[in-house]
Amino acid sequence: MFEARLAQGMILKKIIDALRELVTDVNLDITKEGISLQAMDASHVALVTFMLRAEFFADFHCDKPQALGISISSLAKVIKCAENEDCIVIRAEDNASLITLIFEGKSEDRISEFNLNLLSLETEHMGIPDQEYAAMIQIPSSELNRICRELSQLSDTINIDINKERVIFSVNGDTGRGAISLSQKNDKNILQVVNNVNASFALRYLNLFNKASNLTTSVILSVSEDLPLILQYDFEIGSMKYYLAPKINDEFS
Repeated sequence: MFEARLAQGMILKKIIDALRELVTDVNLDITKEGISLQAMDASHVALVTFMLRAEFFADFHCDKPQALGISISSLAKVIKCAENEDCIVIRAEDNASLITLIFEGKSEDRISEFNLNLLSLETEHMGIPDQEYAAMIQIPSSELNRICRELSQLSDTINIDINKERVIFSVNGDTGRGAISLSQKNDKNILQVVNNVNASFALRYLNLFNKASNLTTSVILSVSEDLPLILQYDFEIGSMKYYLAPKINDEFS
């Protein structure tokens, strides 16, 4: 049997919101270490992973490892029924055909229970090797969200140019150009640059990734010209990472 109690149910609502437009049906992998996920979008351009660590749950019990196949859209509909202050309990029997979600009100005077049918999904885990990236930058997650939202008005491709002094986000579209530059003049922006980098990526994916900005105040970008871009969001109970292949010509437009 598996059962987990999350005192801050709002976190789970934000996680599901950050997934629901990118992936559809996924396996939640349950172990004694916590709840993890690895899933690709339908176009196999983007990969998302997360790990919610067991020690940060109010209670966490897992008799044996299991994979719970679930529809993200169905889960999102149910999660909307939870209040932001609710405690959320997730429960599944061994070899279960459904997952139970219980929303307990803050004053414990209201308890809601929902059951979702589980899916049988054939998925393979991708090995993600540790790679040396040319540059890593840490900036406010709200800043990246704003940059991508503003620049997407002119193009669907964003260019990221990084040197030791600054990072420049730019677009060049049919109707015009735009660029936003960030430097290390304050402690909000942190640049660790081994080599200068210039790479392009599909903005529509970055705008989807930026939904995770509600989870934490900062985001770490790992950038190399020949490796997938990584966006890493670390929050109270775990971490979420997005991987995006570089855009070559109009491959992903």
